[in-house]
Amino acid sequence: MLDRSRKFFIFALSAIVLTLASHVCSAQQVVKIGVSAPLTGNGAANGKDIENGVRLALEEANTQRIKLGGQEVRFELDSVDDQGDPRIGVQVAQKLVDDGVAAVVGYYNSGVALPSAPIFAKAGIPLIDPAATNPAITRQGLKNVFRIIATDAQNSGNAGKYAVNVTKAQRIAVMDDRTAFGQGAADEFKKAVQGAGGKIVASEFTNDKAVEFNAQLTTIKAANADLLYFAGLNNQAALVTKRMKQLGMRAQFVGSGGIADSIFISVAGTAAEGAMAWEYGRPVESLPQGRAFAEKFKKRFGANTLTYAPFAYDCAWVAIDAMKQANSAKPDVFMPVLHATKYDGITGKIEFDEFGDLKRPTSTLYQVKNAKWVPVTTISPPN
Repeated sequence: MLDRSRKFFIFALSAIVLTLASHVCSAQQVVKIGVSAPLTGNGAANGKDIENGVRLALEEANTQRIKLGGQEVRFELDSVDDQGDPRIGVQVAQKLVDDGVAAVVGYYNSGVALPSAPIFAKAGIPLIDPAATNPAITRQGLKNVFRIIATDAQNSGNAGKYAVNVTKAQRIAVMDDRTAFGQGAADEFKKAVQGAGGKIVASEFTNDKAVEFNAQLTTIKAANADLLYFAGLNNQAALVTKRMKQLGMRAQFVGSGGIADSIFISVAGTAAEGAMAWEYGRPVESLPQGRAFAEKFKKRFGANTLTYAPFAYDCAWVAIDAMKQANSAKPDVFMPVLHATKYDGITGKIEFDEFGDLKRPTSTLYQVKNAKWVPVTTISPPN
């Protein structure tokens, strides 16, 4: 049996250790970064791509032992599944607000971003967009929304002008999925085609759950279209391409953003060969830090990034960089720094215009050759 003095010594030592541990824990500031994306359903693969891009950024930031206001910071991921559904998106947006996130990286779906952004604006929380491209997202008069990817007006606008001026398509057809993204991209493409003096011979639509497109494609074939621009997402675009081949259509398939990935090739099979798609930004491997990013992403997650992980990674680091410059994780303190951001990211130089959009967005046209997406050309705005 221990004597009383030794018992007291052990008790006192334990108390000191617990006090020190408590002090260490209290000295570390937890900063939550929210992510809203579809983690289940049709868009789950791309949603997970976004989530993992942010996760990688936060893990790297934590190794740097960043201090804000004299306190070491530990960044935590607070991820919600919006299921690509506007109603659910609004619900989980409020959850992120209630969780006390300092910033949010989202969205994948424009239709979810549009009603959710005002919730974060009301709470004074910055929303940094890696994938949702409808121009209206940053035209709602909100001061908390930033986007580091080209809009549909830019990407689909480039696609429309290219179809007329370079491809020299004479009879152009358009088809979209009636989502905020698809319909918006189709509208911007049509405006660009008409502005360049091109001719739209058919304009069809489906819905984002459809798997059969015989009626629409039969109409487009009858119109003798030599190019079809499809504004929708990868899986459905692949099904459209397969059906075009089955119908013996010779029109060149050109897709909007969110199509040039491995999912499209896997679903479309041999019908993918020759298909084209316009994507946001430059090919990752052509960027100074791109190849290294792709390698560490694959090492960490055991898979290649689809499209959006580099953008999501940059979104997270833009927020962290603004916090470091402001020396604070309080949104009202570092938000003004975000507006003045000049950040060299994986995806390129990031600066925002008065709406929160990227000042110098780029678009790249890809084509499937030997079952791989190969870049054809990249378009950037003039200096």
